[in-house]
Amino acid sequence: MAEVKIIEVKEDIMAVNETEAEANRAALGGQGTLFLSFLSAPGSGKTTVISALINMLKDRYRIGEMDVDIESALDAEKVRSATGVETMQIHNMGLCHIDADMVRRALAEYDTAGLDLLIMEDIGNLVCPAEFDTGSHRNVMLLSVPEGDDKPLKYPLMFSIADLILVTKTDALGYFDFDFEAFEERVRMLNPDVKIMRLCVRTGEGLGELVAWTESLIEEVKRDPEGLGRPRIAL
Repeated sequence: MAEVKIIEVKEDIMAVNETEAEANRAALGGQGTLFLSFLSAPGSGKTTVISALINMLKDRYRIGEMDVDIESALDAEKVRSATGVETMQIHNMGLCHIDADMVRRALAEYDTAGLDLLIMEDIGNLVCPAEFDTGSHRNVMLLSVPEGDDKPLKYPLMFSIADLILVTKTDALGYFDFDFEAFEERVRMLNPDVKIMRLCVRTGEGLGELVAWTESLIEEVKRDPEGLGRPRIAL
């Protein structure tokens, strides 16, 4: 009778990813480049917000941008067309996330030397991307008003790993029942210290605050590459 072989897996399956994420963060921080990851569901306005942020910073800083999608280069082309900065499209071959090794390989093809800021627009998904540290310094999570104030209850991990939460499309408040007080209470139960901003690119609401937040981190990385540490990550 064939013998059953038992294999004990004791190493954390995410340990390799965490090691590679730290390497990405150290490499970019060491050259004075702030790395921000933008996460959200599809349609929250990531591409629009990223383009607006880049345009408000590009006269003072050198900026690069990467987009993650299953197919097409539409978002990378939109950002490049709207801002004039160099962009890269990453195809993740049908996966629901991007991990630190994929980012490492993308960085090997993208000359980030001299960049003050690198922004990555992660794939539109409120589940898988929250589980993988990609090597960013901070996670920026977007939720649009039309998506509803109940999303922290449905996707708690994504709201738990955010360093900044942007509530976008606030000009639509007159058309949707979005309770900011209830939303913030639900978020604070998961992530008590996270910064929450209201944002609307069309009206300009919150853009100045987002720029100031980003600038402070850019300057902090230049002063102390290791000072920022890692973003909030899944435990």
